[in-house]
Amino acid sequence: MGSLSVQWAALAALKEKNQGRSILSLFDTPNRASEFSAQTGDMLFDYSKTNLDAETRDALLALVEAADAPAKCAAMFGGEAINDTEGRAVLHTALRNLDGGPVYVDGFDVMPGIHATLERMRIYANHIRNSDITDVVNIGIGGSDLGPAMAVQALSPYHDGPRCHFVSNVDGAHIADVLRGLEAKTTLVIVASKTFTTIETMTNARTAKAWMQAQGGDASAQFAALSTSEEKTRDFGIPPERVFGFEDWVGGRYSLWGPIGLSLMIAIGPDRFDAFLRGGQEMDRHFQTAQGVGNLPVMLALVGIWHAQVCGYASRAVLPYDQRLARLPDYFQQLEMESNGKAVQMDGTPVDVSSGPIVWGAAGTNGQHAFYQLIHQGTRIVPCEFMIAAEGHEPDLAHHHQLLIANCLAQSEALMRGRSLEEARAKMEAAGLSGDELERQARHRVFTGDRPSTTLAYPRLDPFVLGQIVALYEHRVFVEGVILGINSFDQWGVELGKELATSLQPIIEGHADASEKDGSTAALVGFLHQHQKQEG
Repeated sequence: MGSLSVQWAALAALKEKNQGRSILSLFDTPNRASEFSAQTGDMLFDYSKTNLDAETRDALLALVEAADAPAKCAAMFGGEAINDTEGRAVLHTALRNLDGGPVYVDGFDVMPGIHATLERMRIYANHIRNSDITDVVNIGIGGSDLGPAMAVQALSPYHDGPRCHFVSNVDGAHIADVLRGLEAKTTLVIVASKTFTTIETMTNARTAKAWMQAQGGDASAQFAALSTSEEKTRDFGIPPERVFGFEDWVGGRYSLWGPIGLSLMIAIGPDRFDAFLRGGQEMDRHFQTAQGVGNLPVMLALVGIWHAQVCGYASRAVLPYDQRLARLPDYFQQLEMESNGKAVQMDGTPVDVSSGPIVWGAAGTNGQHAFYQLIHQGTRIVPCEFMIAAEGHEPDLAHHHQLLIANCLAQSEALMRGRSLEEARAKMEAAGLSGDELERQARHRVFTGDRPSTTLAYPRLDPFVLGQIVALYEHRVFVEGVILGINSFDQWGVELGKELATSLQPIIEGHADASEKDGSTAALVGFLHQHQKQEG
């Protein structure tokens, strides 16, 4: 951490030096917007509405070099085992390497196997699309649910295949609500679990199988699996030709690009799925080749580092102004918080700065009538990441999209500009108020401003652009993780709760007592048992 410590100190000094400087004042410099933006193809990332200046940006770029990020990027793309707590390579990028060369893991080129699986997926997707199947139910959890559910909704204008539904929660209400109204004889169930042991997924899969058998469907022909375990899938009744596997160097939250994306391929077709992959591949190439301030993932990461680790802003809001991207904040929440929500570095020593921020958000304009009040006038500063397309998919409703754009740009301007007390007083005076009441009402209408935001703009949300966006944020998380010195590709924090749930299940079912549990847990078990008996 030697040189990194120096860079963190330099950034802290720059923050202190520029304390009190308004973001708006930075626009006194000619070409501020163009100089603090980055572009690849038709995608623009504008970070000019932040308090970064050239000196601070240079210090952040020095942080990238001090962390040896370019070499670690090359190691990732080169198939090295950079996930060293699990001894694995990290090669979700290989899944979208449609036009590149070989990729080696332990001296073995993995691309022929990836292309073979992708071709099997294309054949199967076309078979389903040309069959009597009307509905597809994808059963998974975490990355095997959030990714395809997000993408299927995002690309709904391109759907020309069966309807897609998603089940993730082990709460029986979820699968009951999804299956209600479906016709078992025309429904395909996809079970997405790498090991085919994930308890929530397998519980839901068994329920779906029982439903299909009871309703006259053919479970032996209407189930497919996204899994590496041919033995367990065969035991479940799914033959190898309907099992699509992926290697351990593809993490769950990075797995949309391969078999986990089968539901998306069925919905939009193999050709459009290829366009999605090519969007990701294009961002990969940009990430590997663009230099410094011209590299979108690097600059997105550095803006995040500046806000979270240097300025100490605890959360960030992802705000896509596109109703079809309503699930994107949830998807990025897992991507960021499961990847970089760590307390120790690769060598096991504590992280010296705060780790990943809290990621949340919602689609605009809905959020404006929910939580923007806190963003504009609350006591906590929440950096905002806006997204907007130049065009929508509804030409007959173009005026809706113009209003959407106006709202998006107005929000980022309002966050930066704010409204002074003097401006608020003038507004209240014009409304006919005076004296103490004018002063009281004016103070309620003050906006401090200087609230940072970025905007990602693109022509239209299509499969290629969605691929670019997802890959952009994947690489952003990678760069942030490298700078923080952590492993972004394991998730040990998920394990303890799973272990305790397994030990609690016999107690909940009444086969063991809660005497070994803490007083709170034991009391809660007793309360729930009591009310279960009353209901029975």
